[in-house]
Amino acid sequence: MPIGEWFAKQDKRPPENPIEVKRAVPDGVWEKCDTCNEPLFIKELDKNLKVCPKCEHHFQLSAHERISHLIDPGTFEEEWHDLAAADPLSFEAAGKSYVGKLEKARNKTGLTDAVVCGTGHLDGYKVAIAVMDFRFMGGSMGSVAGEKIARTIELATKKKLPVIIVASSGGARMQEGMVSLMQMAKTSAALANHNKRRLPYISVLANPTSGGVTASFAMLADVIIAEPEAFIGFTGPRVIEQTIRQKLPKGFQTAESNLAHGMVDMIVNRIELKRTLSKLLGYFEGNGVVR
Repeated sequence: MPIGEWFAKQDKRPPENPIEVKRAVPDGVWEKCDTCNEPLFIKELDKNLKVCPKCEHHFQLSAHERISHLIDPGTFEEEWHDLAAADPLSFEAAGKSYVGKLEKARNKTGLTDAVVCGTGHLDGYKVAIAVMDFRFMGGSMGSVAGEKIARTIELATKKKLPVIIVASSGGARMQEGMVSLMQMAKTSAALANHNKRRLPYISVLANPTSGGVTASFAMLADVIIAEPEAFIGFTGPRVIEQTIRQKLPKGFQTAESNLAHGMVDMIVNRIELKRTLSKLLGYFEGNGVVR
């Protein structure tokens, strides 16, 4: 045996720069925060309503997760669950059909479209609520999403209920063309009628809220609440910069920028959202809100 090998066997000391062996972490156990890069235990993150305990970054929630947080247990009654979009333009792009995209989104989310609507109680207050789900084609507003939101508002008007809408959307659904754009007018008209009855409407803007959703029902509320750091705007900053040929200021189109310029009324951490909504409903109670 060469003398060098013999000495190597006798030397039990660890190498000066040992290579760390990382323990494999099973999928579905940890989630890395997009803002602070901290590894977060998913069960603990879920208990914290998917708000990072380190930096308060707000992860996206599904529509049903939001409803379970905001609406009292056992009181939510979903409406119009079976409404499903058609393909009015027989749309196809890059070899992919709109029908195929819809089917993929339905299989992924278990939803028929990008919004879940119904009635329920929030701290005892009866409300009509519509919650958009960004997982379904970017929360885009097509004929079904617009119809369900309009029906929610009309139901609230008929039953003299306050309306709460949680928006999370990339805007109008381009695959439906003009049909999707008409949802802006339809939802806005329903809200105008609701407002004539002096019934409250509270809008909650989650990340992101943009396009035709921002340009219609999302910004027509009596009180507009935004989640921290949510993107809120009509079109993206890249398009704006290319149009005006200027660099946009830092933080442009964030919830904080919108608050500073009077476009939203308050920014509320998701953990405090139900309590805040309950207080607002209490303030409105003296103006005819039925509990």
